[in-house]
Amino acid sequence: MTTLVYGIKNCDTVKKTLKWLEENNQQPQLHDYRVDGLNTDWLVEMETKFGWENLVNKRSTTWRNLDDETKNNLNRETALEVLIEQPTLIKRPIVIQNDIALLGFNEKEYVAAFSL
Repeated sequence: MTTLVYGIKNCDTVKKTLKWLEENNQQPQLHDYRVDGLNTDWLVEMETKFGWENLVNKRSTTWRNLDDETKNNLNRETALEVLIEQPTLIKRPIVIQNDIALLGFNEKEYVAAFSL
């Protein structure tokens, strides 16, 4: 069964996630935002699952480079606009397999989610 991993291929956390999924027979398939693009409908669906506050990676270089007005006035609507414009701001990876939806990498959560 294929496990979709959304992120950026040169991200260390995405690399660690892909390796972990491969080692645990989950057949990961990477969707790289930079190469494969970002669909607005998909992003809205992920916001519904995780909440916009969780999707915004406030530890990223992209976040640090945003102007203060954007950072200080973020809400659901503006966050989705900024994430579409700058997908590197999305916390990664996002892992989807059937009814499993994970944000970021936490080995304990992955073990529980994939019942390993």
